[in-house]
Amino acid sequence: MHVMIFGCGYSGAAIAKAFAGEKVRVSGTTRSADKVEALGANGIDAFLFDGETMDEDLRRALESVTHLVQSIAPGKADPLLRLLGEDSARLLPRLEWIGYLSTVGVYGDHKGAWVSEETPCVPVSGRSKERLEAEQGWLAMGRERGVPAAVLRLSGIYGPGRNAFCNLDKGTARRLIKKDQVFNRIRVEDIGAATRFLSERGLGGIYNLTDDRPGPPQDVIVEAARLMGVEPPPEQAFETAELTPMARTFYGENKRVSNAKLKAAGFAFSFPAYPMSLAQLWQNGHWRG
Repeated sequence: MHVMIFGCGYSGAAIAKAFAGEKVRVSGTTRSADKVEALGANGIDAFLFDGETMDEDLRRALESVTHLVQSIAPGKADPLLRLLGEDSARLLPRLEWIGYLSTVGVYGDHKGAWVSEETPCVPVSGRSKERLEAEQGWLAMGRERGVPAAVLRLSGIYGPGRNAFCNLDKGTARRLIKKDQVFNRIRVEDIGAATRFLSERGLGGIYNLTDDRPGPPQDVIVEAARLMGVEPPPEQAFETAELTPMARTFYGENKRVSNAKLKAAGFAFSFPAYPMSLAQLWQNGHWRG
C-alpha cells in the first residue's frame, strides 16, 4: 500500500499516523522546504508541491500510489484535479481509493437545525462554494476510474497543539456570545482513524466527520478554563466584537451536523464529545502538542 497525502498539514499528519505500519509507504506534500525535514522525521516521504506544477520526483512517486488523500484547499479550482486533468489513469495507474477532505461549511446556514449528508447544500462563503465544486470533481474522478471516492466533510478541527487550552494559555481565547449559535467539532485523531476506516472498507460517497455534541463555542472555553483551574475570559457580544472577516463568516452559519451515516457504516469515534476529549488532552498533558 502506498498512501499519498496532498497537503500534509495538521489533519494530513494525523492521517499519515493512522496509516503508518508495516508494508505501508506514506508520502505527503508540503509547500515549505522547512517542513520537508519535519515530515521526514515522522516517517513520511516528503515532496515539495506548490499547487502549480509537479516535479519529476513527485510524478514518479504517483506511479505506485494506491490511496490518494487530498486536503489542499481549492482556491479558484482544485489544484490537483487541474494538474491530473485527463491524465489521471496514466499518472496514477495503481489507484484503489480516493479521500477528499472537505468542510461542513458546504451546507451553509440552517438556523441551528440538524443537517445530514442528504441535506441540500447552500454554501454562503466563496470558500465553501469552491469546496463543493471540488467535491463534485473528486466524486466524478472516482466514477471515471471505477474506484471509491470518499468526501469527508469536517467540522471544526482541534487536538494536540490546537485547542482551547492553547488559546487560554496564550491569552487569545475569547468568549463570544451569539444567541443560539452552535458549532460541531472533530478531534484530529478521529480524522485519521475515519480516513483509514473508509479506505480499508473501500467506501466512497459523502460522510460527515464530526462529533456527537454540537454546542455553543463559549461553553468549550468555559470547560477548558475549568479543567485548567483558571478564570475564563469575560463574555463579549458577537455583534460588537472585533473579528476578522473570515471569523465573522463562520458565525454566519449555524447548524447541528449529524454523524449517523459514518456510525452506521461501523465507525466508532474515540472522541465523540468535547468534555471527555478536553479532559483526556488535559490529563495526559498532550494539549500543547
